[in-house]
Amino acid sequence: MPPRPRKPTTPTPAAQGTAAPPARLEAFAVAAPGFAPLIAAECVALGLSPREVTPAGVALELTPAELFTLNCWTRLASRVLVRLAHFGARDFATLEKQAARVPWARVVHPGASVRLRVTCRKSRLYHSDAVAERVARGLAAGIAGAQVSGRARDDEEDDGTDETAPAQLIVVRLDHDRCTISADSSGTLLHRRGWRMAVAKAPLRETLAAMMLAAVPWDGGEPLVDPFCGSGTIGIEAALRARHMAPGLARRFAMERWPGADAAACEAVRAAARAAVRPGVGVPIVLRDRDAGAITAARANAERAGVLGDLIIEQGALSETDLAALGPRGLLLTNPPYGMRVSDGADLRGLYARLGDVLRAGGPGWHLGLLVPHDRALAGQLRLRLTPAVHTTNGGLPVELLLTPQARK
Repeated sequence: MPPRPRKPTTPTPAAQGTAAPPARLEAFAVAAPGFAPLIAAECVALGLSPREVTPAGVALELTPAELFTLNCWTRLASRVLVRLAHFGARDFATLEKQAARVPWARVVHPGASVRLRVTCRKSRLYHSDAVAERVARGLAAGIAGAQVSGRARDDEEDDGTDETAPAQLIVVRLDHDRCTISADSSGTLLHRRGWRMAVAKAPLRETLAAMMLAAVPWDGGEPLVDPFCGSGTIGIEAALRARHMAPGLARRFAMERWPGADAAACEAVRAAARAAVRPGVGVPIVLRDRDAGAITAARANAERAGVLGDLIIEQGALSETDLAALGPRGLLLTNPPYGMRVSDGADLRGLYARLGDVLRAGGPGWHLGLLVPHDRALAGQLRLRLTPAVHTTNGGLPVELLLTPQARK
């Protein structure tokens, strides 16, 4: 995280030649299940004050520069929305009339392309296609030449491969006859840092790996080992976190295309992020996998992320992992195979038993965190006392992060 910024002073009315403070935006950092408290803590570390924390995400009031800072630095949020309007709508005539009053010009250029995502819950207007049609009419009435290019799928269904041309995402939510219209300030989902192009079987999303690191938390004070590294996501996210490398430093955001976007302010945030990067990690981060293809993918991804030199990436079996050789204490953090992933019919009970043996052989200073399904049958093979830290989903499958007691600091 960058150094916490100082709170800006508020100009007094009598101040001469002082610019008005920037307008504040109603922002909402969208959270995957179980992530919201960790996102709130992340915001506080960035010097941003959460206004409300719900299971769906974190609400904040931000200046445009703070909004860009959050997009650039969050390791956990799926995307950051900005509320444009909120009104009651119990019939289509009211919906279309209010949609025409939305301040579309803040986020949509004349002639721009827009995608709509509509959800309806416990409202008289329950047909999402009909709602989208009325909102599209309101948009066309407010912005010359603007058109809806299609409907957007849900974030949970995004597989990280959608490379469609940039179109402003507008999120419409009807809940108990109250309509909220928001603009996405992020663009492509924030888990897409720009470096994970090579993938192994059952790839782990970057935000999931970042959640695992934040929940411990791990900040580079002790060695870290992932013996089932796959594409290397956990280790790469660990190196980025330890070196204070902003996850969004190498990508662009939708808010940079908004009318009136302050390019200089965005570049100032990027420059500060570049200046905050540390030269190295300082502790071993070891990535291992028995599959040669996974090792090749991990090395390619680490090189694109700029942290290949911070990682030890090697092919090898779990039983060959020697934690004690790395030091008297450390963290084994992993997303091991489980029944619905890449078991290929193998008996995973023995694999989990060996994982427990490897941890115990490292000594009492070594602790464990692993992401597994809610079914504790496999985790029981570890013969370790484990406590749940976060309940979430991975590819639609309910999973939980389990930690040994000494892992939580």
